Amino acid sequence: MTDQGDNDRRHPFSEGDGFDEDYDEFDLDPPELDVDPSKIDPVDSRVVTDLLDDHNVQRDDVDAADLLDVGLNYMQINRYEQATEAFERTARFADDDLLEQEAWVNKGVAHAELEEYDEAIGSYREALRIDDDSEHAASAETNLAYALWEFGETAEALEHAERAVEIDERFPQAWFNRAFFLQERGLSEEALNCIDNAVRLGMRNAQVLEEKARILEDLGEYDEAEEIADEANELRERAEERMIEERDDHDESQLFE
Repeated sequence: MTDQGDNDRRHPFSEGDGFDEDYDEFDLDPPELDVDPSKIDPVDSRVVTDLLDDHNVQRDDVDAADLLDVGLNYMQINRYEQATEAFERTARFADDDLLEQEAWVNKGVAHAELEEYDEAIGSYREALRIDDDSEHAASAETNLAYALWEFGETAEALEHAERAVEIDERFPQAWFNRAFFLQERGLSEEALNCIDNAVRLGMRNAQVLEEKARILEDLGEYDEAEEIADEANELRERAEERMIEERDDHDESQLFE
């Protein structure tokens, strides 16, 4: 998670295909959706076309939670432009501040997937304007830190990564991102403490272990770094094997339909 152009090292919260197994904030599959979103437009499948047209409905007729689900399903099939529109409408129609805040955070993630970091930053700031100490605030701060980093505002990125940890000390993603920003500044010992916190809180995947190995190398702990790197490779290989198996199972099921 160092080079800006290396897709394998990007922050897990910016990935659109599930946001990693350890990060469920935006990986919700609405139970009402019982169709294959890769084949059927989630908006059409839920008959909410009119909900997305302000001219056709009254505000009281709109279920903002349903609109949020629409946006989340767009995210799952990588249709990020449509997702930003759905989340924006969710925020507009939401009567509950927490739901509105969640919509703004998700809108920021969708913009980040499109590499529209200026728009992403604006969405996260809007979420924090609503409430900077809610259950979604740590996610907003963490994602804001990433967007600022990609936008070239590295100093401010670290500030928001630290703020995320202050809001929720049990949020492993916040510790992971803080470790990355500290390491980029050459503060390897502090970075190691942060990434160990992330691991202790359950965030033990290939990407995290690769970052820890990099930190250990900078600290001169070469033997431990090699051991951690080997474990990271094993985890990545297992994940790739699972993906292949799932794809094969999916292909076989299609043959019998």
